[in-house]
Amino acid sequence: MAFSSGSGKGPMADINVTPLVDVMLVLLIIFIVTAPIMTYPIDVALPQRVINPPPVTKEPPPPIELRIDASNQIFWNNSPVSVTALPQMMETEVQRDPTNQPELRIDASADSEYEVMARVLASAKNADMKKINFVQP
Repeated sequence: MAFSSGSGKGPMADINVTPLVDVMLVLLIIFIVTAPIMTYPIDVALPQRVINPPPVTKEPPPPIELRIDASNQIFWNNSPVSVTALPQMMETEVQRDPTNQPELRIDASADSEYEVMARVLASAKNADMKKINFVQP
């Protein structure tokens, strides 16, 4: 907004800020008055520290030594086993204690067939065995 001044030098470029200051002061008073009304306690349920004894660690069962020789014969702890009986034996071991399973250590000959190894691993997966390791020569 430009107003002409009485001196005739040209338009005056000043803005009257008095109404703006009045509005700001009114808003400040409104916020000061309403701020204490809006403060109220909020109940927060925080988790409490529970002191439990440490979990009892079980002694792991002895590992299962599974060996596949060059003639594709499978040995369960040095006892010969057929491929068809292997899944049931693995399920029995898992069902004894599902939280504390024995370790299955597989020692396969380099000359054994891949199909036999695939059947052994499929049987272990289907029996839900968690600890499977391969023995390196």
